[in-house]
Amino acid sequence: MRKIAVFKQKPHEVADACLAKTDLLPLTWPAKLELAYQRVKMRTVPVLRRHKGPLRVQKHLYPEGSAVCQHLILHPPGGIAGGDTLDIQIHAGSHAWAQLTSPGAAKWYRSEVSLARQNLTLSTEPGGILEWLPQETIFFAGCQTALDTTIDLAEDAKVIAWDIIALGRPASGERFNSGRIHQRFRLRRNGRLLWSERMQLLGGSRLLESPIGFAGYPVAGTLLASGELNDQQLAACRSLPIEGGRGGLTQLPGLVVARFLGEEAEAARNWFIALWQELRPALLGRSVSIPRIWNT
Repeated sequence: MRKIAVFKQKPHEVADACLAKTDLLPLTWPAKLELAYQRVKMRTVPVLRRHKGPLRVQKHLYPEGSAVCQHLILHPPGGIAGGDTLDIQIHAGSHAWAQLTSPGAAKWYRSEVSLARQNLTLSTEPGGILEWLPQETIFFAGCQTALDTTIDLAEDAKVIAWDIIALGRPASGERFNSGRIHQRFRLRRNGRLLWSERMQLLGGSRLLESPIGFAGYPVAGTLLASGELNDQQLAACRSLPIEGGRGGLTQLPGLVVARFLGEEAEAARNWFIALWQELRPALLGRSVSIPRIWNT
C-alpha cells in the first residue's frame, strides 16, 4: 500500500503561502470603450456604446441643445495600475458633434514591473466635430506607463483636444524621481500627418529640470485645435493671462497649438478653458457651455 505523506500546517501558514503564490501572478484589468455618433436631422445621437471592463459613460446629455451630444467617461476604479489597459475608440459621423470629458483626474499608480497602457483613437467622417476635454492625468512616482493617441479627421471635420499631465504629487512631497512615461500623439487629416509628437520621460531625468524640457515644473499641457485664426483672434488668445505658469500659442498650417508649463493642473485647466472660450466660436462657430461636472 502506498504511503501518503501528511504535512501539518497552521491555517495562517496556508494563507500566507497562497498569498505568496498570488503575488507572483500578473494582475491585469483590461478595459475597452467604443462610442459612435450620427447626425439625425438636427440632432447628434449615440449609435454605438460598447464597453468591456471598467470603462463606462453616463447617459448622453444635451446641455446646449440637440446639436451637441455630451458624454462623461468614467473609470470606476479611480486609478490605473501596472498591467491595466484602457482602449478608447470614439467616432463622429458626418456632421455629428460629440463632446467628451471626465468627472475627475486620471491617476496612474506606481508599478514595480508591469506596464500600464492607454490607446485612444478619435476619428470623424466629413463635417464631424469632436471635443476631447478630459481633466488632468496624474502620474505617480514609479509608474510604468505608455499612452498612444491618434486623431483621424476627414475633410472639413474639426477637433479641439487637450492633454494635461501632472508629474508626481508635489503637495505631498512626492516628485517624479522614478518611473517611466512613453507618450505618442498623432493628428492626421485625410491620412496626411498634421501633428506628430513622441515623448519618453524617465523619472529623475535631467529633462525634468532642463530649460528645453519641463524647466522644473511638475505640470505640462498641450491643446490642439484644427483650423486657422485671423490676426485679431490670435491676438485675443495671446492676450489671455496665464497664472501659475507660462505658456504660448502658435498657428501652424491648419492647426492651432498651445503649450503650458506650471505648478498646478488647475492653472493649466483654467488657461485652456479661457482659450477654448476664444477658439470654439472662432473655429467651430458655437460659444462655450461649461460642463456642469467641472463645477462639482
